[in-house]
Amino acid sequence: MVTSTHEASHRIFQDRPELLTPVFDLLGVPMSAKASVSVLSADVTEIQPLERRVDTVLRVEPSDGDAFLLAIETQGKRDNRKATSWSYCVAYLHEKFSLPVLLLITCTDVRTARWATGPFTCEVGGWTTHCTHPLVLSPDNVPVITDRRTAARNLAMATFSAITHSKNPESRAILEALLGALQEADPQTALYFSGLLEIGLGDTPARETWRKLMSFTNFFPGRGTLLEETYLEGQAEGEARGEARGEAKGEANAILRFLEARGICVPKAARDRIADCTDLDLLNRWLDRTPHVQSVDELFAEVAENTAHRAETGPEART
Repeated sequence: MVTSTHEASHRIFQDRPELLTPVFDLLGVPMSAKASVSVLSADVTEIQPLERRVDTVLRVEPSDGDAFLLAIETQGKRDNRKATSWSYCVAYLHEKFSLPVLLLITCTDVRTARWATGPFTCEVGGWTTHCTHPLVLSPDNVPVITDRRTAARNLAMATFSAITHSKNPESRAILEALLGALQEADPQTALYFSGLLEIGLGDTPARETWRKLMSFTNFFPGRGTLLEETYLEGQAEGEARGEARGEAKGEANAILRFLEARGICVPKAARDRIADCTDLDLLNRWLDRTPHVQSVDELFAEVAENTAHRAETGPEART
């Protein structure tokens, strides 16, 4: 089951590749100071009945070295099936892209992290066919950042640290340092990292601590992120126009602001479509998608698919 912590722990690598430099430093892996990073398809399905998917796959092109792939998985607990599935995914990506592959596992649990380091071997009678050595980020090696100035220098690392140490007794000090750093950041950056952090803290006491620090009320059950700020603005305006219209405006504004915070281009036609929508169920579906889509076309994909399905199964299609 994919959890919110799982999603945020690898999503941050997709959206904020600057995190890779300090991460490689932590792991002792040589890395160029400058590198081009692009997100690749994480689908490693080979045949129709068998589907395997890596959480994140990045193509890294150092300015002073050869390109390689970085496959990132987030692991919440020990799962012995990963011993074979991780090896499969690494071999598949190596074959598909003809590039060497590093496997990085992120964990918030120390025991799980120590198991995830492997190595995971395929051997018979002492002869090893292949061996998988994952790199692992966990509370054991991710620094605890409790200084505001340190957090401000690298918000991506500070946010990832807060997620990784969500079960740490010092979590409040970590969150307070990050909050101080976000208060000095531009609004869109603060919105992005605050929302990602709240999702990433999952079902932990640290999440409740963060929400108290931010003084927000959850108007989005199951989400509880900084999108609520925009919702409240829309709700206040909506009191004069009617509760339903105000709620729709709040959700529409939240979708637009979060897409912009993630750096996703929103053309005027798409902006108008979102802003003018009054269907709360549809707005909720769009809002759920905003942390994951890479374009507004993906945001609207469900509508397009449903329209096509109705056309195929409508009265005209059956005649």
